[in-house]
Amino acid sequence: MLRRIRITLAVVAIIGITLLFLDVTGILYPYLGWLAKIQFLPAVLALNVGVIVALLLLTLLLGRIYCSVVCPLGILQDVLARLRPRKNKKVGRYSFSPEVKWLRYPVLVLFIIALVAGVGSFVALLAPYSSFGRIATNLFAPLYEWVNNGLASIAEKHDSYAFYHVDVWMRSLPTFIIAVVTFLILAVLAWIGGRTYCNTICPVGTFLSFLSRFSFLKIRFDEDKCCNCSACTKSCKASCIDFKNHQVDYSRCVVCGDCINACKFGALHYDNSLLHRRAQQHNQATASDASASAQSFSAPDEGRRSFLIGAALATTTAALAQKNKVDGGLADIEDKVAPERKTPITPPGSLSVRHLSQHCTGCQLCVAQCPNDVLRPSTGLLTMMQPVMSYERGYCRPECNRCSEVCPAGAIRPIAHEEKSSIQIGHAVWVKKNCVVLTDNVECGNCARHCPTGAIQMVPLDPNDELGAYVPAVNEALCIGCGACENLCPARPFSAIYVEGHEVHKHI
Repeated sequence: MLRRIRITLAVVAIIGITLLFLDVTGILYPYLGWLAKIQFLPAVLALNVGVIVALLLLTLLLGRIYCSVVCPLGILQDVLARLRPRKNKKVGRYSFSPEVKWLRYPVLVLFIIALVAGVGSFVALLAPYSSFGRIATNLFAPLYEWVNNGLASIAEKHDSYAFYHVDVWMRSLPTFIIAVVTFLILAVLAWIGGRTYCNTICPVGTFLSFLSRFSFLKIRFDEDKCCNCSACTKSCKASCIDFKNHQVDYSRCVVCGDCINACKFGALHYDNSLLHRRAQQHNQATASDASASAQSFSAPDEGRRSFLIGAALATTTAALAQKNKVDGGLADIEDKVAPERKTPITPPGSLSVRHLSQHCTGCQLCVAQCPNDVLRPSTGLLTMMQPVMSYERGYCRPECNRCSEVCPAGAIRPIAHEEKSSIQIGHAVWVKKNCVVLTDNVECGNCARHCPTGAIQMVPLDPNDELGAYVPAVNEALCIGCGACENLCPARPFSAIYVEGHEVHKHI
């Protein structure tokens, strides 16, 4: 029963979280967004006290159940381990191995130092939820989108619009490579040793291991029933059961229930230590009374105990909606190239470059959910995989606040639609040598027409010649850095006007 409950909850959890990264319409987030917010590290960075306390109490009560039911990377390891081809699936393939202390605890210390120092790239590499998000966004999402586009093509031939084509594009080559390498490492480790990554490298697992040693409920041996058959050890993906000494390393046990399921003699129980001692004392007393009275009878069988774990998870399904693009009207002659910005542009609500780097785990949820194709992972050494903005494929619409809604770590604070238009994340800069007004001797004004705040005005290039060429003039006090001017500028490959980011955002 324990194993069945765990598997059911884990399947629902990983499907729900995966759908968060695949859904670009935003329809599913109101129903599934809480799955991202109950992840341990995002809750800590967002100072979500209620979630933190609940997860700590859950660990003290049930052990490291978080790793096998809530954490998507932990569940993914179980899926990968099961995919390994085996000749005889009934025979376990694991063995007991001691705790690798020299690696576990230094990794945790380095992780905490990087977290405090704001070295986001190192944090994103090791954070389990972020690693899964990176894999889902870069590996699972393209496959999902290709299947969707194939179904859309078939539907169009039958005059159906149940599916719509979506753009499939690579947001960052370095992040894609890291996602592929991470997935391959997880697969190899899972095939070889099951939960090796979870119990040796993962900093969240190491932190929770301090509490799981003192959990109220634990997997325990009944030595009188144990036949030392090693079935429990061979089925333990955490490699934490020493059947010879009848011991379980509770710092690594994720309470998956596989060992209880594998034991054919009822020698393993999931219960409280006090209850376990009382049961053993009762058995010993019964055996002593039986010896004294010289009567032959069988000791009462205590039976198996099982406990219901966790809370039910909710999920829903929704149809894909069309992603509309209404601006522009000019055919793409040549793809735009991103300008070299002195300061990166960070999303509205991130407050500053420093705040984003200190709180962002690089989970890619905001990148996956951005409906305007503005957000992409940074390629900076210290901020790699954290979101930055670029306007080659779209611009940050004033009415959109999706990224601030979905961020579970507090790196992008929630902002209202009305507030969005008053947050200045950067300012536009005109590049005279790229402007088509001068290079092609034509009238334009595209940047001024599409500026939502009226920060750009067309003025005579020569103040004394009002009949001559008109070029854009930027009022930096009104510009919010949305990028509409940069995205809709007809100049190729470099726009004649681009946005320079601000280290600290401000309201105007």
